[in-house]
Amino acid sequence: MTKTWAVLHDRNARLFLTAVTVSGFGTSALWLVSGIWVKDLTGSDGLAALCMLAMWAPTLAGPLLGALADRVPRKPLLIGGSLLPAALLPVLFAVDSPDRVWLVLTVLCVYGAAGVVHDAAESALVAGAVAPSLLGGFNGLRMAVTEGMKLVAPLAGAGLYALQGGPGVALLDAITFLLAALLYAGLRVRESRPDPVTPPTSTGSGDQPSGWTATAAEAPRRRPTANRRTPCRRTPAGAGTRHIWVHPILRPLVLAGGTTMLFAGLNGALIYAVIDGLGHSPAYAGALYAAQGAGSVAVGLVSGPALRRLGERRFAAYGIALTAVAAGLRAIPSDPPALACSAAIGAGLPCVLIAALTAVQRETPDALLGRAVATAHTLMYTPNVLGLAAGAALVELVDQRPLSALLGVAWLATAVPLFQRPASASRIASRSPSDANPA
Repeated sequence: MTKTWAVLHDRNARLFLTAVTVSGFGTSALWLVSGIWVKDLTGSDGLAALCMLAMWAPTLAGPLLGALADRVPRKPLLIGGSLLPAALLPVLFAVDSPDRVWLVLTVLCVYGAAGVVHDAAESALVAGAVAPSLLGGFNGLRMAVTEGMKLVAPLAGAGLYALQGGPGVALLDAITFLLAALLYAGLRVRESRPDPVTPPTSTGSGDQPSGWTATAAEAPRRRPTANRRTPCRRTPAGAGTRHIWVHPILRPLVLAGGTTMLFAGLNGALIYAVIDGLGHSPAYAGALYAAQGAGSVAVGLVSGPALRRLGERRFAAYGIALTAVAAGLRAIPSDPPALACSAAIGAGLPCVLIAALTAVQRETPDALLGRAVATAHTLMYTPNVLGLAAGAALVELVDQRPLSALLGVAWLATAVPLFQRPASASRIASRSPSDANPA
């Protein structure tokens, strides 16, 4: 826990975490209330579900949106990315009838796009504003506070909605973004003028893939300078995708993250079938989600030391294995195992996401960092939506218990490659150019 306190003693890290906590509270409140609001106005479950889709859809354009974080100074981008939602949310005061629901969906879509850019700029700026040795602990604490907000903010948002309606929650969210912008303004970082470029494509050794640069471990005397841009040649927005795909450390972690989120979507779609098997009403989902959130908060607090002890691959692999076993054991129709499995899923699921993001921050040249982070988010989180859709169809056709057991076994297989030794850089570099295109 020493390094966890070291993160909290770092001024920039404290400001980042406080801003994430404040804005995350507003976002979590709006996330719940937007669907309730649209449902109340229209009576349509489909339109209410579109609220979530509107917020998630911009993630598909992550590589393009993330390029802004490589072409615009990141601190002003963070501040602007907070002020934009703050200025946009009051538009929702005009929503008072079903024919104005389109305003809610439009605002949420822009909100989601601003979030993609914001996350890319934040992760890229953190890589230089926080000491490299503290990145794992910072990402874990960020996960902890984000999940912690999901435990309290939806309830607070629902209460405020009951008193003031949707506009009251929109105003609350706007205020949290204004506070976050003030916190970001207090960051002490130095940024040189950005260029839409990448660093040299070769270090001269001849055995690294295109875009490869020495890591902190390979060049211990050279401190990473994630806030400095190195002018070189122009590259397309897809350069971040190629960098991840040819990198021997990043590729398996990001792919494992995407596969994990696919299975997480399948698992999430089964929750009400699990509750039916336990003999409870749908409201019991609150207890299961609370247990899962508590597990995520716990792992976020210890992820820094765990990453240093295990390394990214093993930390991710153990987390995936824990999640897979817990998902499979949800086939047992009993309350104590169900609650314990939810807590275990909450603890195991974030591990690969924290490991992958930390690795991207450490292993990516600064000029590509915004695009690489946004691409990693797209590759890891988009499968979750696909999993939810597939799970919703499967649970109507197959009983939940054998489906959970099979899911656990398939999910466990995802961890196996991460326990193996990583491929060498020269081996990946020797593959044909078509192999570097995930499409």
